[in-house]
Amino acid sequence: MDSIGVVGIGGGTIGVIVAVIIIVFSLILFIAARYKRCPSDRIMVIYGKTGGVKASKCIHGGAAFIIPVTQDYGFLSLRPLQIEVNLDNALCLQNIRINVPSVFTVGISTEPEIMANAANRLFGLHPEAISELAKDIIFGQLRLVIASMTIEQINTDRETFLRNVEQNVGEELNKVGLQLLNVNITDITDESGYIEAIGRKAAAEAINQAAIDVAEEERKGKTGEAEAKKEQRIAVASADAVAQQGEAEADSQRRIAVKQAEAAAVEGENLSAIEIANSNAARSEAEAEAYRKAETANRVAAAQIEKANYDAEKEAQIARAEMERQRLNAERIVSATISKQEVEIAAEAEAEKRRREAKGEADAIFAKLDAQARGNFEILKAKGTGFKEIISACDADSDAAAKMLMIEKLEEIVKLQTEAIRNIKIDKVTVWDGAKGDGKTSTANFLSGMVQSLPPLHDVASMAGVDLPDYLGKIQETRPKAPPAETSKKASKKTAEKN
Repeated sequence: MDSIGVVGIGGGTIGVIVAVIIIVFSLILFIAARYKRCPSDRIMVIYGKTGGVKASKCIHGGAAFIIPVTQDYGFLSLRPLQIEVNLDNALCLQNIRINVPSVFTVGISTEPEIMANAANRLFGLHPEAISELAKDIIFGQLRLVIASMTIEQINTDRETFLRNVEQNVGEELNKVGLQLLNVNITDITDESGYIEAIGRKAAAEAINQAAIDVAEEERKGKTGEAEAKKEQRIAVASADAVAQQGEAEADSQRRIAVKQAEAAAVEGENLSAIEIANSNAARSEAEAEAYRKAETANRVAAAQIEKANYDAEKEAQIARAEMERQRLNAERIVSATISKQEVEIAAEAEAEKRRREAKGEADAIFAKLDAQARGNFEILKAKGTGFKEIISACDADSDAAAKMLMIEKLEEIVKLQTEAIRNIKIDKVTVWDGAKGDGKTSTANFLSGMVQSLPPLHDVASMAGVDLPDYLGKIQETRPKAPPAETSKKASKKTAEKN
């Protein structure tokens, strides 16, 4: 019986040893399974009960043991994200809309504070969702930077522009756990061509002035349209100012909401830590120590909430001040623009009025001269046609046609001869009534001589190169004989006696 008992005891010991070995081996496997290593391109986020007020613990490089039941883990990728931001129609300080296409490279930071923000706000999000969140932040901050600078500063001083972009965008990205790695502004353009004009100014002053003159002349033909567009530009400028105000208010509200969410998260974490501490204190003799720690956590949480509220209010005040400054600046620019446009429109209207009056006078003169030229042309055309018919009637004999035309004018020529002596004033006429040797009286000779003083009809025609027909008579070659000398003496004596 004794040997049987020894054998029984020995078998039980072997079973215990095997069981212990199995347990130890399983424990080793379990510990190995819960000991997690972190790759260099990732951040390991341990969440659950992390032994403090923080909701998570971040590890970059290295390894950590994940406590079963109370802890779990996940990873955040450190790979950079390229975000294409095509910002169009952004208002600069001069209220000119510009296009700023750019590419931003962002990634999760490995700095402890920023890494903690990434664990709280980006853990579990897909890269596409992270890119959209970053793009929204970049759009808002890029508009603010452009609104605080002129086109000349943005275009010529790219270093300052990029520094301002990195500062504003980087600060906002850090709040969600992202870090701005690189900014690449591909090109800056504007709808009005102002940037291009600046680039050509030094080398082409004359060309720019000519372009301005051409633009001014073109605008003269659009005076009425400019008046309508003036109201449109005023409305657009006002709408832009309201939009900027709304964007600033939305950004302020977003920042306040983020701060409030952070404060709520911290408060929830603290409350959870307090409940765990109270539960552990109920099962242990260290209740007083747990209570003291809970009170300390409450004070820390209250201080953090107060600080978060203070920071949110400070940022809201800064945003309101910036919004008010932009509103006043927009009102000043709009007022100055309206005054300038009114002067330009008045000058354009006056110039257009003068141009139209001058054009009307020129058109009237041209129409008058054109009508006169057309009338003269028609007269000459009609004369040419008539002359052609006359020559045709004369069997193509141009000499006969010229004679016919001359014959038609003889009556007018005789009339002109008659008119030539109509107004001749004769103070005294001496008439001798005695008969002459030819049988004519002195009066008859006087009248005949006066008529003969006119150019004969045949002489007039011959001077024109026309031979009159025979039925109009012939020129007599004989001339009247001179009166005898004695008769002349008697006539002279009688005249002297009368006088």
